[in-house]
Amino acid sequence: MTHQPETLHYAVSVVGKDRTGIVAGIAEVLFRLGCNIADSSCSMLAGEFAMILIVSHPRPFSKSKLHDELKPVCDNMGMSLAVRTLHVDEVARQETSDEICIISVYGADQPGIVYRVTRELAALGVNIMDLNTKLIGTPEEPVYVMMLEAAIPEGQTPEGLEALLGDLKKELNVEIGVRIVTPVAF
Repeated sequence: MTHQPETLHYAVSVVGKDRTGIVAGIAEVLFRLGCNIADSSCSMLAGEFAMILIVSHPRPFSKSKLHDELKPVCDNMGMSLAVRTLHVDEVARQETSDEICIISVYGADQPGIVYRVTRELAALGVNIMDLNTKLIGTPEEPVYVMMLEAAIPEGQTPEGLEALLGDLKKELNVEIGVRIVTPVAF
């Protein structure tokens, strides 16, 4: 039986002004180094592009090697770079037995929507796994849209959670909807 080398994991963050080729440039370096991209999230926000990657590589390998190879590509594109070594307990998939739901919030743009909704969800024991916001509508009538993917604690229902958010919905004058995400079988 052959011994499998230990796998190292890193979180790589790249942020800067959006331009064509950022993902390809970073992916090329990772491919050349023999890294595997386990998880990734990339997004453009108001002309800024941000990507977070969880990459793995078998030993021997180092954080400094990864950083030194990515840095020239990032510098050339005007992007900032951060690389962090992940410990074994940070690499384990964060599976949950809780129901996964999508929470949508729509309403007139105003300061405090993200803070107030997320504070209320935290108080109810809801774990936010993903959050996206967008400003839509017109400059005269901007509409704020927030979409959250979240884990509802055991015993909670989407309808119950929506009802518990009722006072906040009235106070902020926003629409809040909660629906379960049905897992897809492969």
